[in-house]
Amino acid sequence: MAHHHGHAHGHTHGSMADSDNYPKLNYGAGAKWIKHLTKDRLGTFNGGHFSDVNLSSVLYEHRIDNQENIKLEVWSAPGLSKPSFDEAMKQKFRPAKKGESFGPSWTNHWFKVTLKIPSYWEQYERVQFEFDPDCEAMVFTKDGTPLQGITGGWGGDRRVEHIIPHSAVKAGKYELVIESSCNGMFGVPWNGDTIAPPDMNRYFQLATADLVVPNMDAWRLLWDFQTLRELTDSLPGNTSLQNKALTTANAIMNEFDKGDPESITRARKLAEEVFGEGWDEKGDKIYEEGPQKAQIWGIGHCHIDTAWLWPYRVTQQKVARSWSTQVDLMDRYPEHRFTCSQAQQYKWLEQLYPPLFQRVKEKILEGKFHPVGGSWVENDSNMPSGEALARQFIFGQRYFESRFGVRCKTAWLPDSFGLTGALPQLIRLADMDYFFTQKLSWNNINVFPHSTFNWVGIDGTQVLCHMTPVDTYTAQATVGDINKGVTNHKNLESSDVSLLVFGNGDGGGGPLEKMLTNLRRIRATGIHSRDIPPVNMGHSVDEFFDVIAEDTAAGVKLPNWSGELYLEFHRGTYTSHGSIKKGNRKSEILLRDVEVLATFASLYKYHKSDYIYPNDRINDCWEKVLLNQFHDVLPGSAIGMVYDDAEKLYAEVRKEGEALIEEAFKAIFPPSLSLSDPGFKSKKSGVLVGFNTTFFPRRDIIEVPLVGAAARLRSQVVQASRDGTVGYALMDCAAGGGIAYGTGMYADCKPVSAVCMGPDHFVLKNALVQMTIHGGRITSLYDVALERELISKGETGGLVIFDDRPNYWDAWDVEIHHLEKFKKLHFENVTVVAEGPLRASLKAEVKYGQSSISVLISLDAITASLKKNSRSLFRFDAQVDWHQRHEFLKFELPLDIHNDNATYETQWGHVQRPTHKNTTWDMAKFEVCGHKYADLSEFGYGVAILSESKYGFSCRGNVLRISLLRAATAPDAEQDQGKHEFSWGVMPHQGHFLESDVPIAGILFNSPLHVRLLEDTVEAPLLKTKPGFSIEGAPNVFLETVKRGLDDDFSTHDAASPTVVLRLYEAYGGHAKAKFKIASHIPVAKAVITNLLEDEVEELSLYQAEDASFETQLKFRGFEVKTVKLTLGKPGSLPKRDSWVTIEKPRV
Repeated sequence: MAHHHGHAHGHTHGSMADSDNYPKLNYGAGAKWIKHLTKDRLGTFNGGHFSDVNLSSVLYEHRIDNQENIKLEVWSAPGLSKPSFDEAMKQKFRPAKKGESFGPSWTNHWFKVTLKIPSYWEQYERVQFEFDPDCEAMVFTKDGTPLQGITGGWGGDRRVEHIIPHSAVKAGKYELVIESSCNGMFGVPWNGDTIAPPDMNRYFQLATADLVVPNMDAWRLLWDFQTLRELTDSLPGNTSLQNKALTTANAIMNEFDKGDPESITRARKLAEEVFGEGWDEKGDKIYEEGPQKAQIWGIGHCHIDTAWLWPYRVTQQKVARSWSTQVDLMDRYPEHRFTCSQAQQYKWLEQLYPPLFQRVKEKILEGKFHPVGGSWVENDSNMPSGEALARQFIFGQRYFESRFGVRCKTAWLPDSFGLTGALPQLIRLADMDYFFTQKLSWNNINVFPHSTFNWVGIDGTQVLCHMTPVDTYTAQATVGDINKGVTNHKNLESSDVSLLVFGNGDGGGGPLEKMLTNLRRIRATGIHSRDIPPVNMGHSVDEFFDVIAEDTAAGVKLPNWSGELYLEFHRGTYTSHGSIKKGNRKSEILLRDVEVLATFASLYKYHKSDYIYPNDRINDCWEKVLLNQFHDVLPGSAIGMVYDDAEKLYAEVRKEGEALIEEAFKAIFPPSLSLSDPGFKSKKSGVLVGFNTTFFPRRDIIEVPLVGAAARLRSQVVQASRDGTVGYALMDCAAGGGIAYGTGMYADCKPVSAVCMGPDHFVLKNALVQMTIHGGRITSLYDVALERELISKGETGGLVIFDDRPNYWDAWDVEIHHLEKFKKLHFENVTVVAEGPLRASLKAEVKYGQSSISVLISLDAITASLKKNSRSLFRFDAQVDWHQRHEFLKFELPLDIHNDNATYETQWGHVQRPTHKNTTWDMAKFEVCGHKYADLSEFGYGVAILSESKYGFSCRGNVLRISLLRAATAPDAEQDQGKHEFSWGVMPHQGHFLESDVPIAGILFNSPLHVRLLEDTVEAPLLKTKPGFSIEGAPNVFLETVKRGLDDDFSTHDAASPTVVLRLYEAYGGHAKAKFKIASHIPVAKAVITNLLEDEVEELSLYQAEDASFETQLKFRGFEVKTVKLTLGKPGSLPKRDSWVTIEKPRV
C-alpha cells in the first residue's frame, strides 16, 4: 500500500502542477490565425497609405530646408563639358534653391553647399545632409577629395544621404561641394524603357537639399523588420524559421506605438527572438559566431559598364562616385570587402581623381578593396583576336602589379556575351587560376547544368570556374539571394559553396548600408537556425576559390565543361554596328604590323641608327583598342554617343599606326612611298616592293595607280584596267616573311577570264575554279580540276535579307524565328570590269528598299595560298548605302557538302558547331561567332567563307552564311545607317578542312602587303636580308606576333640586352614538333619560354646550324599558345647541330 500511495502521491503532485499551468476551463476563441492575411499585413508597417501612423512617421527627428541653414550656390558647366574640381572652383557661382530644374541631359552642375547646423543637434547619433537631384551626383570636400556618390530618385538604388562628421555638427558649420550630372543610373532613355535611345533634352529637379536628423533606433527597427519580412517571403512556409519570422514581425507591429518612443526599443527586443539576444551589440563580430564553414560568401561589388547607355566620360564619374562610397562604407563596416575589375577604370581614377585614388590604394594595401579580373576592361570575349585577349590580361595584370604590387588570381567576366574556349589557356598563361562568370544564366533555350566546375579550353587547359547560383552580379543581399545560393546550385554534390556578389552597379554605387546591416541579421539568424544557410563576410574572391580548390581535391571532384561557354542569347551582337567590328579587326591587324615592323626597325636600323622602338606610343594605341573591346561597345549594344567616341579612338589608332609604320620604314628602307601617299602620283621611277608582315610564303595581286607621272610604272604591272588608270601587279614572297617583289606571271599561274555568256549570264573562271551568275544568283560554283559542282542541285547562292524583330533586346538579339521570313536578293546590272589574265572582275548592283548595294566580284590567277593543291578564291568587295530598319543582310551558299558540324575560327584555333537540330543545344547555335573563316567540309572537299571585318556566321544543314548588316533601332536609333565598305571571300578547297589552307588563307585575306615605291634599290640592305624568323617541320604552327619585350629599356637606341618576344600557336588542333629558325643576323644569346606576362618558364636549347642561323625545337599540343623571348647579345658562338633527328633503338 505504501508503495502504491507513494506512486499515487507523485502522480497527483504532477497533475496539480500541470493544472496550475494549463487551465481546466476555456471559454476563449483560441489563437488560430489566417496566415496569408497576417503575411499581407506586414506590407502596411512602412510607407503607403498609413505612413502618417506607421513606422515611417518616426524615421526622422528633424528636417529643415530653409535658406538660413542651407546655402546653395551653383555653376553650370557649358555644353557637355566635364571640368575638373579645380576648374569648377574658379568659376562664378550663382544662388540656387531646392525645386530648381537642371539640364539638359549629360550636362554637369557644380554646387557649393554651406550648412549651419543647430547647436542642439549635437545630442543626436547622426546628422545628415540629404541631396536628391533626381540624377547622379558626387560629394567632395572643400579641397576636392571625393567623399561619396549620390543616386537620386526613388529606385531601390536610392542613396541621397551624406553623413556629416560629428566634429562639424559640434562646430555648427559644414561646407561641401557637389557635382550633379544630368543622367540616371541607366542614362536617359527617352520613353522610360531602359534600352531606348537617350532623350537629349531631359531636365532633372533638385527634389531635396535638407538637413536631417534620422531616428537611428527607428531605422534599425525598420531594417530588423525588413529582414524578418524577407525571411517570411523567401523561406518555405513549412519551416519553423519562416513561421517564427512572421509571428515576430506581427508582434512588432502590435507593439509599435507612434506616440511611445520606448515601443521601438521593445519592438527591437522582440526581433531578438529570431536574431538572438544581444546580436546587434556584437557588430561585425557576429561573423565570428556560429558555423565555422559558410555556404554563402558575400563580396561587395559595383559592376560598372565602361560604356553602355552612357559614354566613356560619364563612366569616369560613375567610378569615382561608386568607389568613394565604398571606401566610406569600409570605415563604418569593418567586415566589408569590395571587389572591382577593369584596370582602365583604376587608371581613370588615378588620372582624374588623384586624392581618391590614394584612398583606394590604401584600402587595397589593407586588404579591403580587391582588384580582380586581371584585364584592361571586362571585354567581349567572342570577337577580339587571340593577341588582343592576351593584351587585355597583359595590360591589366601589369597595371595592377605596377600600382598595387599585386596580380589578380581570379579572372572576372560576369557580363560578357559568351566566352571563347581559348580563354582558359590565356587565363592560366596570365598567372591566374580561377574564373568567375554568370551571364549564361540568361540563356533563353537551355539551362546551363553546372555552378562550380572545371572549364576546359580548346587546348585542354583548365580553369576553376564558378557561376554564382544567385544568377546575378548585382544581388541585393536579401534572404532570397542567400537562399538561392543553395537552392539554385546545380552541383551541390561536389561543391556546396556559392559567391554572393552584391551591390548596385552602373552608378548605383555598389552595396548600400542596408545590405550590410541585412547580412549581419541574416548571419545572426543562421547561428540559431538551419533553415537559412550561413553567410560569411570579410574575405576575398580568391579565398572563396581557394576553399573550393581545397574541398574538391583541386577540382578532381568537380564536373568538367569542355570548349566554349556559348551564350544562348545576344547573338545579334556579332553583327550590330558593322563599322565598330571593322575598326576592331583593322586596328588589331595594324598594331600587329606596327610591332613587326618596329621590332625589325629597332634591330636593323639600316637607315636610321638612332631609331628607338616606340613602346609608349604602341601601348597608347593598344589601350584605345582594348577599351573599345568592352562588352557593350564592340558588340554594338551601346547608345550612339558611345560610337562617336569609339570611332574617334579608331581614327586616332589608324593615324598613329600609319605614322609608326612610316617611321619604321624610314629606318629599314631608303626613301620610299606607300601607294596611298599623295606624292606617289608624281613619281616617275622606282621599284615596287612589298613587306609581308605575316610569316607565310605568299603571292598577291595589288592595284597600282597609273595616273600622272606614275604612268611610267606601267612596265611593272601585268594587267591594266580598261581606262588605263589602274594596273595590277603580281607580287611574289615565296620565301615567307619579309620582302615581296614584283614579277611577271609564273608558269603555275592560272589565267582568269570573265565572260558574258548571254543575257544576265556571266562566268568567272580559271583552270581551277569557276563561278556562274545567272538570273542575278550564283547558280554554279565549280571545281574545274576535279569536275565537281559545289552548289546543291536546284539551289542558288547570293545575298539574302531576313526580317529581324527580336523579342526585346533589339541591338543584342537575333531570334531563331528570323530564319522563317526572308527574301533572296538578285544581282542586277552585272557587267564585266576586268577580263584577266591576272584578275577578272564582275560588277553587280542590288537595289532593295531604301538601300543600294554595289558588289565587285573578282577571281585572280593565283591561289589562296602557296600550299600545294590550293584553289583560287572569289573575292566580294561591297559598297553599301544602308537604310533598312529591322532587317538582316546575309550572304549564303547552299553547298553540295554534308557534315554534322561546320568549323569556325576562334582565337588561336577553331571550334566546330552543329549544322543539325538534334537537340535544343544544337538548335541554339543558329547564329554563331567566327573570326576570319567559316568552313563546311566533308572527306575530300570543302568550302570556306572568309571575312575581313565580319564576325557573324551560320550553317544550318548545308547552307553556309556570313552575316553582313543589321538595322536595330535601340539603344542606338541610327545603328548602321549609311555607307559601309566590307569584303568577304568564297574559297573552295580540295581536302577536308584539316587538310586545307583555310586558316592560312584567312590570315592572308586580312593582311595585305605593305607596298612601297622604292627609288633606290642598290642601297637597300633589307632587300638582301633573309626573313628573321621561320618555322620548319610543322605546317600547323603559326607565328602570330613579333614585338619587343615588356621590360626592355626604351630610353635609348643602344640599350643593353634587348629582347624580342614571339607568340606562336598550333592552328589545326594537333600535336607538332617545330624547328624554329632565327636568321644569323639576329644575334641570339638566350631563348626562353615565358607566360603572357613574360615570366620565364623554361630555357630553350639553342644551336647554330650550318647556314649560321640559330635553331631551337618547340613542341606543341593542339591549339597550344607559346611565348618565346629571345635575349639578344653580340654575335657569339653557339654549339652547332647537324640534325634534330635522334635514333632510338626499338624496345625489346
